[in-house]
Amino acid sequence: MPPAPNVIVFFTDQQRWDSTGINGNPLDLTPNFDRMAQRGTHAAQSFTCQPVCGPARSCLQTGLYATTTGCWKNGIPLSPEHRTLAHYFREAGYATGYIGKWHLASGESGPVTEEQRGGYDYWLAANALEMTSDAYDTVVYDNENRAVKLPGYRVDALTDAAIRFIEARQENPFYLFLSFLEPHHQNHRDDYPAPDGYAERYRGRWIPPDLAALGGSAHQHLEGYWGMVKRLDEALGRLFDTLKSLGLRENTIVLFTSDHACHFKTRNGEYKRSCHESSIRVPTALCGPGFDGGGRVPDLVSLIDLPPTLLHAAGLPVPPQMQGRSLLSRTQSGGRDAWPGEVLVQISESQVGRAVRTQRWKYSVSAPGKQGGKDSASEKYVEEFLYDLQADPYELTNLIGLESHREAAAVLRERLIRRMVEAGEAEPIIEAAPVRPSGQRRVTAEEARA
Repeated sequence: MPPAPNVIVFFTDQQRWDSTGINGNPLDLTPNFDRMAQRGTHAAQSFTCQPVCGPARSCLQTGLYATTTGCWKNGIPLSPEHRTLAHYFREAGYATGYIGKWHLASGESGPVTEEQRGGYDYWLAANALEMTSDAYDTVVYDNENRAVKLPGYRVDALTDAAIRFIEARQENPFYLFLSFLEPHHQNHRDDYPAPDGYAERYRGRWIPPDLAALGGSAHQHLEGYWGMVKRLDEALGRLFDTLKSLGLRENTIVLFTSDHACHFKTRNGEYKRSCHESSIRVPTALCGPGFDGGGRVPDLVSLIDLPPTLLHAAGLPVPPQMQGRSLLSRTQSGGRDAWPGEVLVQISESQVGRAVRTQRWKYSVSAPGKQGGKDSASEKYVEEFLYDLQADPYELTNLIGLESHREAAAVLRERLIRRMVEAGEAEPIIEAAPVRPSGQRRVTAEEARA
């Protein structure tokens, strides 16, 4: 019987899917991620189920939607009643460790009490790392909640700590969650501080088409953002070097993903919390046992699917309460037929919203009279956005209300309601948008089911 595989989650913050070369970025920012995706399993269409930090993290730790964990906005601590990946791996004999940003404890302080650490044994982290550190001032807290200042650029400082963790535990199976802040903005100055000399490399270079069309803060911030992505990829390369040098590469599962993406103030007044691809689509790949040679996954993958995937790949039972599905199950008998044809996105703080994303369509609703920072859900929603991603991949033309697309909207409304109910929400009323006249084009219900 082969030894239990090690598991590492390489988790970035606010990283767009198109920041990676394998997803079309021409700047050669991510050669290590690209090789990982090519060698392993590439979830090319991967989405968050909640485009804001804390809620997304609660989903990835528990395998539950944010409305189930209760962490539907930032600042709500994850209840100790919820079991996390750390609990499951620890009970299976794994050493467990968490390094970096947590954002699932009460308040925005750095230290996190033991009961709010989600069951992790080794701890070197801060709750809201963006509030307690800077690019060259990395302060985290150890198991005794003593402040620890780590040397180097923040990405490198956390990577060095991860390498020390791996080296010290190489003889027995371990599960490590390595959570970076980058390429998230530095809150207190609303900037994207790349390592010295990195931003200059990307000044005036490629701009994703949605940002080129819509502007936002992209021209001010994109060079620093790209520089941060580059350094993250170099850190990923160092991690793989460590595994190779210690003889752990072939028996270690590595997951790379992000909590949400970044639309650079094009869709609302900040960087996320919207239904758009630039807010919800993230880079995701896995390698190691069970994933090497897996190729490109054609299905839509949600953050909610990753916890059961990791447990399944490690040979551990997937708890029945988890609300996602293991990627490994899609290749088993009947797995492909059972895989959902859409992903559900719950939106909070900026609004109370819900969205469904299919292979071709994006359909989103919002709750009138509800406040995103006070209400987690609503009994009633109104249609807000409809995009045909086949014709309009950068979501520049909102089709909601067009007479030509009323049948499509009706089909997508049913799909959204079904997914909300499956996620444990009450069946809502969704009010159709006012009808707008359109030209000759008429989209059929069959097209909306594609």
